[in-house]
Amino acid sequence: MQQGRIIFLVVLTTIFLLLDWYVFQAVRTVWHDSPPTTRQRIYTLYWSISVFSVLSVLSYNFLGTEWATWKTLSIGFTFVFFVSKLLVAVVLLIDDLGRLFRWTAQVAVSHGSNTQGISRSEFLSQAALVTAAVPLATMSFGILSGAHDYRVRRRQIYLPNLPKKFDGIRLLQISDIHSGSFFNKRAVQGGIEMILNEKPDIICFTGDLVNNETKEVNDYIQLFEKLKAPLGVYSTLGNHDYGDYRAWASAEDKRKNFEDMLLAHRRLGWRLLLDEHLPIQVEGEAIALIGVQNWGTGRFPKYGKLHKAYQGAEEYPVKILLSHDPSHWDAQIRPEFPDIDLTLAGHTHGMQFGIEIGDFRWSPAKYRYKQWADLYREGQQYLYVNRGFGYIGFPGRVGILPEITVLELRSGRA
Repeated sequence: MQQGRIIFLVVLTTIFLLLDWYVFQAVRTVWHDSPPTTRQRIYTLYWSISVFSVLSVLSYNFLGTEWATWKTLSIGFTFVFFVSKLLVAVVLLIDDLGRLFRWTAQVAVSHGSNTQGISRSEFLSQAALVTAAVPLATMSFGILSGAHDYRVRRRQIYLPNLPKKFDGIRLLQISDIHSGSFFNKRAVQGGIEMILNEKPDIICFTGDLVNNETKEVNDYIQLFEKLKAPLGVYSTLGNHDYGDYRAWASAEDKRKNFEDMLLAHRRLGWRLLLDEHLPIQVEGEAIALIGVQNWGTGRFPKYGKLHKAYQGAEEYPVKILLSHDPSHWDAQIRPEFPDIDLTLAGHTHGMQFGIEIGDFRWSPAKYRYKQWADLYREGQQYLYVNRGFGYIGFPGRVGILPEITVLELRSGRA
């Protein structure tokens, strides 16, 4: 395992350095006529960023959770630099292929005599560097601002069988906290205050409290335990909450991590639903709240046992399900449980990148998930996919902003 990791890091570092060398050709072309002092400063800055990127990658797997903020930001900006350089490389490749074609034609015409190399285009080199500035600026803004630019999204959902006492109940959903990625506790606190200001009747969390291990949430227990609601705070687990994405020293360590996850929910004061249901009661009337463990199509684990969770809920006029992965809806929920009125999910994050203007919505997430953000309806069944409160991988958001969902349940038909 350790040897495999070292080989992977060596290969990754080699790719980084080759990409850096290739892109540096554009830097040299653009500044070749500049004064020596200017060139030296530009070159030093360029290679300093390269060294920073390599060190970030090499150190990531060897630093503990106490370095979480450094790891998140350094890898985030390394990713930004990598994408920017990749775009430069694409433009340079176009230039180089053109030069190769022209040189080949020159050789053919002159029959190989008196041929000279064709110099790199300064214009295309400049264009490549300008092109790189777009993702560099956009994604950097996504880290510094978009990561914690929380938005409250409100929807009304009409349920024909909703008891009158529940008419107008406000259900607030958050999902995908990913506490191991946080780097700005004050900004996270601001998001929690926004939730509290909504004064919801019930709060539901639909999984992914952490990235890899339970201890990531320890520094945020005191913030998220402030979430309270008259009808309670309820939660379920996401694919990241089981410790499946970390190499554990032993099966016992992984089991202990999962026990700590269960304890973390108790410390938060959230009622964790593990393949079970319970009644939500208002003045003698009740609906069922069902929670299943993670269940996803494709490579994601199917821990959830919906049949077990559902058993006994038949008697309730309305059933609301917490299920982390929206792919569960089409794969099992709708075909086998047509009387589950509303499913709440998360998981996709809207890929943390996309465009939302009015009713127009686009993200690469749509090519992986049929339902990837907002409200969906098939017949009398609804699915709401929360865009996520946190982030993972890229520590920011561009276009698809972090979400706090407020659903007002109404009795009757839409």
